[in-house]
Amino acid sequence: MSDDEQRGRGAASVHRVGGLLGDLQAVDDQPVAPRRRADAERNRAQILAAAEQLFAEQDPRTVTMDRIAKAAGVGRATLYRSFPDPSSVAVALLDEHERRLQGQLIYGPPPLGPGAPAGERLAAFYLAMLDLLERHLPLALGAETGPARFRTGAYGFWRVHVRTLLVDHGIQDPDPLIDIALSPLSPELFQFQRHELGLSAERVGRSLADFARQLLRSGE
Repeated sequence: MSDDEQRGRGAASVHRVGGLLGDLQAVDDQPVAPRRRADAERNRAQILAAAEQLFAEQDPRTVTMDRIAKAAGVGRATLYRSFPDPSSVAVALLDEHERRLQGQLIYGPPPLGPGAPAGERLAAFYLAMLDLLERHLPLALGAETGPARFRTGAYGFWRVHVRTLLVDHGIQDPDPLIDIALSPLSPELFQFQRHELGLSAERVGRSLADFARQLLRSGE
């Protein structure tokens, strides 16, 4: 092989190596954020699935972050990066169900949505909330136990909705009545009525609907 041929092959080899190094550098330069986001989303899904099962299997107030992390198969640091406490995990799980109800209150047909008298709308709201509690009581207990329930975004939304109904009915000073009207929907109270007193959800619903119609009786 001539010297010129050897020099040509050497240059080609250098070019190929340089190209390979360039490709590797390009891979290294690619952002890792999408991969990290995918990992975070997968971890979040595992955490929520494990937590929902724990909330359903035991008293939600006894669920700890250690138990959630172990059931989800993630480290404590990973769990705490997404959620500060068990209540916040329950809030995230309950959020989707509450969002659907909120959409029905704003855009749905009457009597739950706009277009019905205030008393009928309040009665429909009570029935919808009782249905949500009946289906997701463990999550509601985990998310809204004690004073913490008053600080959730969902409770703030319910307050605005009930206040609107009271104002529409013509009540001059509705603010002191809002939380009184919402008090029958406490998850702890519903648990007591259903599991301690043995009242059926249907019976509780009928009484609350009657109460709503009496409170905001049409024509008064």
